[in-house]
Amino acid sequence: MNLANVRALVEGHLANSPSITAFEEVHYEASKIRRGDLFVAITHEEIDEAISNGAYGVLFDKPTQISDQEIAWIKVDDVENALLRLLRFHVMQKSPQAFYCDEISLKLASQIITGRDLLVLDKTLKEHIQALYQIQENQLILFSKNTIDEQLFIDAKPISKVFSSEIIIVEQTLFETSFIYNDTYYERQLLSPFFISYLESILHFFKQNKVSFQLRNFTPINHFQAVFTNIHFQVKDFGKSDNVLIFESDFKLVKEQIQFLKAKANWAKILYIVPSSKINQLEKSEDIFAYDSTWDIMHILKSQNYHFALIAEQNADILNDSVFDLKNEQLSLF
Repeated sequence: MNLANVRALVEGHLANSPSITAFEEVHYEASKIRRGDLFVAITHEEIDEAISNGAYGVLFDKPTQISDQEIAWIKVDDVENALLRLLRFHVMQKSPQAFYCDEISLKLASQIITGRDLLVLDKTLKEHIQALYQIQENQLILFSKNTIDEQLFIDAKPISKVFSSEIIIVEQTLFETSFIYNDTYYERQLLSPFFISYLESILHFFKQNKVSFQLRNFTPINHFQAVFTNIHFQVKDFGKSDNVLIFESDFKLVKEQIQFLKAKANWAKILYIVPSSKINQLEKSEDIFAYDSTWDIMHILKSQNYHFALIAEQNADILNDSVFDLKNEQLSLF
């Protein structure tokens, strides 16, 4: 990339008069810098390492001592904003076919083996910078607007919703599914039936866009996340406990999950534990409890009998909180 173009794109000021006029690639991690690259100094302390690795330029926003007059030193107001501008310019030149979907569909897509004709952006933008700089002309890209700014692409489109089913469910529990797809049997996948409609949409998208793919064993994702525990909230192996905590970080999915649990486990005692600020968004029920803190969640679970407890806007990490450490709890007569 031409030095003059870089300056114009990032609205930067050239702090010296270098001999170089162009760069090969752009990186924000010094360890990935090779001779001829531009280093975007998000981590200011890595500038010396980047220069040692052969950087032809440094893009910075903090007071910096110019240690090498031969390379370009470009001062900007905000390096992260500058990095996004450079990336957007590069991506636009490749004219990718970009599609977006919900976070669950994206996480399922990331677990399916596909060819190089598809790039699944299932992490943060920073974690995908190198892959985006290596995209090919008209590359097919799948992302979620929750983590990637759609302005990175021109004319990004949503994937189509599917109303017909090609997945035949053979056996199911709340957290496992055995199914047939394209005459192949996939036994005891760690995939709740709750996710099957999302999987259908992804597989339809692949077929619609002629993406070669291969299904493999699925692993749990951080939605509708089932954790089997004992009465002391100690985590047990999958299926080795009668008490299951179900964590859902996205409240928008909770209503749908409540309906799913009521339909699929109407025999069970189920608790629905939601933030106090959101409880008015659900229909009143004796099984719905409000919480303001982790302690509230623990107290509700201790005071109620249940088979399943759906805990909204939390993830399994809360079990590491000291309030759940009941191993040394003393018995009380009161």
